Amino acid sequence: MNTTITASLRRLFLLAGLAPALTAFGQSPEPEKLPDYVLTATRTPVALTTTGTYVDQISGADLARMQLTGLRSALGAIPGAPAFASGAPGGVTSLFLRGANSNQTLFLVDGIRFNDPNTDYQVSLGGMCVSGCDNLEVSHGPQSTLYGGEAVGGVVALRGLRGAGPGSAVVSAEAGSFGTVQGALNAQAGDAVRAYTFSLSGGHTDNERVNNRFDSATYALRLDRQVNKDVAVGVTWRGFVGRYGSPGADVGFGANDPNNKESESNQLATVFADLTHAPGLTSHVVLGGQDRRYVSDTLTSETVVTNRRAVLDWQSTYVPDERHRITAGLTAEANHTVNTGFGDIDKRQSLLAFFAQDEWTPAEHVYLTAGLRSDDHDTFGRATTGRATAAWLSKDSRWKLRATYGTAFRSPAFLDLYGKSSFYVGNPNLRPEKARGWDAGADYFLPDNRGMLSATWFDTRYRDLIVFDFGVFPGTTANVEQARTRGLELAGKFTLPGAVQVRLAYTYLEAENLTEGIRLLRRPRNSGSLDLWRDFGRGFSAGTGVAFAADRMDVNAATFATIRAGDYTVVRLYGAWQVNARLVVKARIENLLDEKYEEVNGYPQLGFGAFAGIEWKF
Repeated sequence: MNTTITASLRRLFLLAGLAPALTAFGQSPEPEKLPDYVLTATRTPVALTTTGTYVDQISGADLARMQLTGLRSALGAIPGAPAFASGAPGGVTSLFLRGANSNQTLFLVDGIRFNDPNTDYQVSLGGMCVSGCDNLEVSHGPQSTLYGGEAVGGVVALRGLRGAGPGSAVVSAEAGSFGTVQGALNAQAGDAVRAYTFSLSGGHTDNERVNNRFDSATYALRLDRQVNKDVAVGVTWRGFVGRYGSPGADVGFGANDPNNKESESNQLATVFADLTHAPGLTSHVVLGGQDRRYVSDTLTSETVVTNRRAVLDWQSTYVPDERHRITAGLTAEANHTVNTGFGDIDKRQSLLAFFAQDEWTPAEHVYLTAGLRSDDHDTFGRATTGRATAAWLSKDSRWKLRATYGTAFRSPAFLDLYGKSSFYVGNPNLRPEKARGWDAGADYFLPDNRGMLSATWFDTRYRDLIVFDFGVFPGTTANVEQARTRGLELAGKFTLPGAVQVRLAYTYLEAENLTEGIRLLRRPRNSGSLDLWRDFGRGFSAGTGVAFAADRMDVNAATFATIRAGDYTVVRLYGAWQVNARLVVKARIENLLDEKYEEVNGYPQLGFGAFAGIEWKF
């Protein structure tokens, strides 16, 4: 192991070693109970103790406690989900879940897809906020059988929660380094008949470079109504609006562009219903739409990308007996993309998919699932995927062994199929990219529902990868490459003696382009994070976090040569003082050691930053 990796691991172990010392202070309040159920792994609520899929979950409340508000920072607590930004907050950000390409991870937002091969999530990932009314789940490994295309590395699902309890609201404001001013409002209420949640967050930062300011707003609304004992309905609306000064790389030709600006508006809305047709037979129906507009504006040109999508998703669940739960349904989708930039795209696509899955308990403490799906696109044709999982739970419910096998695909983009320019033409005969993967792991559940430890080995193989071929004229695309990603994920979320809350994640990853015999870019061989938080009593709490990435390959922003990217370790501190039942004073330090590093070559990250704010509850 090289010295840089060793140093990074030592810092993790050093911070872990601080936990026993933290327990020596103050009283030991009752630890927060951890959630028991997840939804994304099977499309129906399932206990973490029974699912064969490895699923990570983090709530908006957890993120608020750690003073993390961005979607990108939330994913930093997830093993196998490194997110790398082309610059400071607001910059384009790519996610490599289990080493999959950034366009091979599916985002679900309030039950409908947020991205496809033509609809990008990278701008929103760089700047979108997560509120205290949200819940974030990440299901690892191929998931196309439940969710269709792009679910190769896995699925990231962001959902607004149903309001519960008497009406309450929280208003917060913060200011600090880099000219940062931001605020948030969260409000919610709910009873057995009706409920609502609403959140609004955003602000401004100058960042550090010239022409790098970022202004944004993220908002979300959910309304629920129980019509009668058999019918519940609701609506959601979520939006992100951002404007980012994008100076580009700070090296090479065209460095530090003083004029380039990027802006995005991304709006999603749904109407949903939960229906009980008969004992043991229920349905969940979602009708949704998305409207996205992205603009890249330079001094001499403007590129506009618009994506519009309409979705109908229907699933019915039948429970004939205590051993089986059968879920089946369909997804119909129509989308329209216009891109005035490279490729000159103005195309439409429709999709109709059918899926079925059986969750089977053949014996006590044994849980099996199997499913099939067929997706029919009017552009490139049909793709069929399958998936199976198995889990065994010990009699004392402490240990779970699990395994999965699944296939997945990614659709060709309109640019791949139909793009045209003076030196490029698309290939309408492209096939979808395909993957097959398996994983096996173990989970240990701590007593009294106080946390869990997980270890997972995964292996995914890719074929028919789509690449640009400029060795011919005009250049075109072809299905020619193969790749493989494999590695180990370690994770933990638990409470130590003294009520110290711990979240840890580590990933060892081997990611290789098998066709060319080279490593895939920007996939760290070693990466991880650790967060410790303690309530010291009398209203005082504090925490510390560390994240590192080591042994990566990248592209030099000036020469375009493949290079070894620099390793980095970033440390943060945060604390809060509960002045009274309504008022909280917060402070945090980001990049405590003022690490000079780049997640993407040529795009420096922010240095040391200090921030302070208040939170008012009413």
